[in-house]
Amino acid sequence: MTPGREKISGIEGGCSQHPPFVVCALAQRAQSRLFGLIARKSRRLRSKIPLEASESPQQLPQDAPHEPILTLPGALTAYIALLAIIHLRVLLPPDIENWTIDVFGFIPKRYDSTLLQIYFPGGAGAKIWTFVTYSLLHANLSHIGFNILWLLPFGSALARRFGAARFFIFLAVTAAAGALAHLLTHEHAIAPMIGASASVSGTMAAALRFAFVQGSFLWFRRGDAEAAARVPALSLLRAMRNTRVLGFLAVWFGVNIVFGMGSIAIGADGSSVAWQAHIGGFIAGLLLFSLFDPVPRGAVDAADASSADESGRV
Repeated sequence: MTPGREKISGIEGGCSQHPPFVVCALAQRAQSRLFGLIARKSRRLRSKIPLEASESPQQLPQDAPHEPILTLPGALTAYIALLAIIHLRVLLPPDIENWTIDVFGFIPKRYDSTLLQIYFPGGAGAKIWTFVTYSLLHANLSHIGFNILWLLPFGSALARRFGAARFFIFLAVTAAAGALAHLLTHEHAIAPMIGASASVSGTMAAALRFAFVQGSFLWFRRGDAEAAARVPALSLLRAMRNTRVLGFLAVWFGVNIVFGMGSIAIGADGSSVAWQAHIGGFIAGLLLFSLFDPVPRGAVDAADASSADESGRV
């Protein structure tokens, strides 16, 4: 029947205008509004997604470029290269190699005026330069290797903090302090003392003044090496009350005593550890740090505050 076909076609293709199909028209209108509402919600949702995505990078902290903590600064690289080049003297004939040690090694007996009959190469000049030059000589590869190993973390931080000129002067001053300590305790020793251990000890002591401050190079967190080397330093009194510093001192003295790591005296008396020179260089580095430190002194109080842990302990 034709009318039946018309009803069927009206339902499939859209509501007819005849009264029996008013309900269908209302349903279609409601359905249209529902679809429109859903479409608007979808458009709003789609419009919010790019906005949130664009805001998320701003909300997340951006990591600044980091420099590896153990990247060697130029001053320390030059110092290590100098030690390595000078150590090539071991390839020289024995007579020349021994002469080099006698002229540039530190010999306490050289300063004994009562033994005028003993001749030491170098003359009067050697009484001056050997306070420093002895620190540039080493006995063997293990000797120079241990010193460089200790220099890598502490020397890197100190070279960045001081700059090249101050760093080299500091090494010379702590070497002289170590030689003086050795002279006072070995007044009549003939065996030359060689090795950079007094300077290395002074470098470690100086670095302790800021090594455990938050953000420094012993804080064990990623960070910029330059910034880590320039954190405010602890005052000397505050450093001596810091449990981390005291713990490090205990380990340092223990390593020197147990393993005998450091300068070696070579000569008729045989080989021995010049631990007095270590202590002399260490004390000099600890006490003279402030004279070389370029970081403003006004920042010291901030360092004292930042070094305390969350519980208020230092």
